[in-house]
Amino acid sequence: MAFGDGEDDAALEAAWDEFCDRLKAAGKHAFKDLNATSDVERTDAFRFLTQNLGQAFDLALETRDPRYPSIHAFCNPTRKLGGDCADFTYQQAWIDGESTYRITGTRGTASFFNITVQGARPVGPHVLHEPFGDVPEANLFGHQFHVEADGTFELYVGGSERAPNWLPTTAESRKLFIRQGFDRWDERPGRLRIERIDMASPKPLPTAAEMVDACAWAGDFVTGLMTSWPEFPFTYGGVDSKHPNRFPAIDATEADGKRGRTAANMHWELGSDEALIVEFDAHEGLWMVTNMGAFFTSMDFLYRPVSYTPSRASTDSDGKVRLVLAHDDPGVHNWLDTQGFERGNLTYRHMLDGQPAVLTTQLVARAQLDNVLPPDTKRVSSSERTAQLWERFNGVRARFPL
Repeated sequence: MAFGDGEDDAALEAAWDEFCDRLKAAGKHAFKDLNATSDVERTDAFRFLTQNLGQAFDLALETRDPRYPSIHAFCNPTRKLGGDCADFTYQQAWIDGESTYRITGTRGTASFFNITVQGARPVGPHVLHEPFGDVPEANLFGHQFHVEADGTFELYVGGSERAPNWLPTTAESRKLFIRQGFDRWDERPGRLRIERIDMASPKPLPTAAEMVDACAWAGDFVTGLMTSWPEFPFTYGGVDSKHPNRFPAIDATEADGKRGRTAANMHWELGSDEALIVEFDAHEGLWMVTNMGAFFTSMDFLYRPVSYTPSRASTDSDGKVRLVLAHDDPGVHNWLDTQGFERGNLTYRHMLDGQPAVLTTQLVARAQLDNVLPPDTKRVSSSERTAQLWERFNGVRARFPL
């Protein structure tokens, strides 16, 4: 038997060829003007594409049937997806508005925990590529969960209301987003699983039509990856690419409220002989700062000090947190590594209690950094930095199945 003997051969071949053509075209965007020309930054663009190529059909096909849902982790230390925060875990599950689902597992000890029902996908240039862009319909935060004494819980999604943990769905519901945010390195994630409660037969094998559709979805996905970043946040996300090294004002939207956070992103550009000081008041609530590359993907948070939270950042005697963005280790506790990138993006997120901070920046000559920082700025020795990195390495590994 050969090509043409099957009735769907031509459709399958055409769908696959089109996906491969779109993948090839997506790679051309690694060389866009907004990405620096150094070896590591050009390579990082292709790495962004190859990391997500690995999950394109997980999202488009393997986990896509809402009658047989599964929880898929779409970000981890070796797979980044636009705007991911280094101290979050991100998961999703495709659902529909007709079925009833049960999620069981453990709450864990993450400071921030949120499960959101996502609704209809809007249409328009202001909508980010899949799997983003959906409208939050309903959500539950960690403090709203009823958790048993042993740390376990059960949550129903859809169907008739059930006590004590339940999330409603609508006819337009199409997926769940699950986010967990961490402060201390000893916090542990909740472990979850999902099923449709009336499942009574094995999951059907994919049909040719479903594979054709998956190829189109995956093609949209890899295209969106490379064309939306960083253009989308520069255009619609309030990021000022024309005036680098300063944070915009934080203006929380209604959608931010539903997501339980506010966010601000700063585009930065740093010469080899420069450093950038990011300063803000120590404040209540859980905040996170993550250094990201040109495509708004978190930098190497498993091995490098590219993110900070309240418990892991030092505060000066004047009540200020000062983070130092520099290409090499300046010997201060709050060093934000650039990975040698000459440009990137820094994201600040604020969750839970309190109000978001006002962030200011100061660009200084690298050689003058010690003269600019307060005398009581917390310093670290080489051995202390090594210990800090080991603590990070072990803490991140505890959040992911590494």
